[in-house]
This record gives sequence, structure tokens and C-alpha cells, in this order.
Amino acid sequence: MLSAPRGAYRAAAKNQEETMVDKSIVGTEMGGGSMVVERGKIMEFARAILDDNPVYFQENGAPAPLTFTMAGAHWPSGSGGGGAKLADLGLDLLRVLHAGQEYEYLGEIKAGDSLTSRAVISDVSEKEGKRGGTMTFITSETTFTNQRGDDVLKARTILVQTSKAAS
Repeated sequence: MLSAPRGAYRAAAKNQEETMVDKSIVGTEMGGGSMVVERGKIMEFARAILDDNPVYFQENGAPAPLTFTMAGAHWPSGSGGGGAKLADLGLDLLRVLHAGQEYEYLGEIKAGDSLTSRAVISDVSEKEGKRGGTMTFITSETTFTNQRGDDVLKARTILVQTSKAAS
């Protein structure tokens, strides 16, 4: 049996007032991480997305599938999860949804690369909704840099928070 949410979640669930996002969060560092692009992980990822292109299974220099870096989002971080960082920014996680993902490829990512990432809140904008009040869109941009210091990927995550519970 599942129990009711605790702490901030329970308080937020009871609070039906409008909540707004402070636009001063633009520029806030959201942390980062590092990952080694391993040949075996490239093959596993290709199988998981049902891509049997032989280039992902070659011995040397296999390129990573286009959305491969998202696998790192599911690895534990010593600094805590992304949800905790979002809550630290004043977001009401009960009213936040994933609204989109974009990728800008700046270079090739391949087996043997060592990537570091750095995420920052890059934009906050608003749009009037129909049932949930004002919708606030929060864009986070993560830059991936390889071991040579080259930026190889910019990944943008767009979240939306409603200002009040939908009626």
C-alpha cells in the first residue's frame, strides 16, 4: 500500500493557491557530472532503442546514438537528484511536467570519450493557461564537453509549472 506524500509534497497538495516561479533563477547552476562513453553501453543503448545499425556494434570508435547522453540522467549523482535541485529553486514539483527536449549536436560523441556536463537554467517564460492559471516554462541547458575541451552537445530540457491546481 502506498502512503501519502510527506513534507513539502503534502503541504503543496493542500495548498491550492497560485504559485509563481521567480524569474531570477535564470543563470542558476544546476550542477553537472561526468561519464565515460563505453562501447558496451553504446551497444546496450542501441539495442534498447531497437536500432540494429552495425556502426553501433563495431570494435573501435563506435559513435554514440543521438540521445545516448540521456542515459546519464538515470545514474545516481553524489549531489542528489534533479528533483531536489528543482525544489530548491522554489518549484512546486506537484505542478511540474516535462514539456520538451531539444538537442543541438556540435560534434561527434564516440566510444572512449570522456564527457563532462554542466547544466544551467537558461530561460523562464510564461503563458496563460485555460484551467491551471499561468503556465511557467523553465528551460535548462546542459552542455557536454569531451576530454579535448570541445563542446559536443547542448541538451535543452523544458519544464512547465502551472500556477494553480487545474480545475
